[in-house]
Amino acid sequence: MTVTQDIEPGLDVIFPPGNIESDEPPLESSLHLQQLLLLIKCLDWWWHDINKFNNYFAAGNMSVYYSPRQIKTKDFRGPDFFLVLDTENKPRNSWVVWEEGGKYPNLIIELLSPSTAATDKGLKKQIYQDIFRTPEYFWFDPQSLEFAGFILLGGTYQPIEPNPQGLLWSQQLNLHLGVHEGKLRYFTPEAQLMLTPEEYGVQEKERAERLAAKLRELNIDPESL
Repeated sequence: MTVTQDIEPGLDVIFPPGNIESDEPPLESSLHLQQLLLLIKCLDWWWHDINKFNNYFAAGNMSVYYSPRQIKTKDFRGPDFFLVLDTENKPRNSWVVWEEGGKYPNLIIELLSPSTAATDKGLKKQIYQDIFRTPEYFWFDPQSLEFAGFILLGGTYQPIEPNPQGLLWSQQLNLHLGVHEGKLRYFTPEAQLMLTPEEYGVQEKERAERLAAKLRELNIDPESL
């Protein structure tokens, strides 16, 4: 099956306005929702800390509109999670390619379910490869924990080989992706789990409690410091 562009080269096209509402179906389950929120929250947390906060847009369950015909026919809907680099981080109703300087997602993650897996692995994968030219595509099943990733090489998606810990490297994120305790998580270039803000808070609290206990062993009141 070959996917072709909807618009012939050389034709003058009047595009509809860019404030188009997203037209995505509800997420399949609470597992899908939790996973989606986790991906967005952790990326915002990590990149805010390294001053990249205003240079990207990450969203979930949002339509990516790339042609007027696609809007009318609704023959394709958006990714579960996508990331666009080198763009303004601002609220949007949807991602409208012709209003965004022709930018397509740099990275896409689909969350598989029994009703979407065939499309995610077939038609959507081909659209992301042939039309979007998205450099990296991953899918993850929150129930079975199936996880795979692909990188665009020579115009074709090739599987990303896991490292010894089973993690997949993302050039677009400069991070690893991997499954940890039933969730798809980010890992640092050194393959360390990226903590959520909540996990980081717990870790800092436990560290403070251990330090206080050690000071008391030395007959030092930590409240006096």
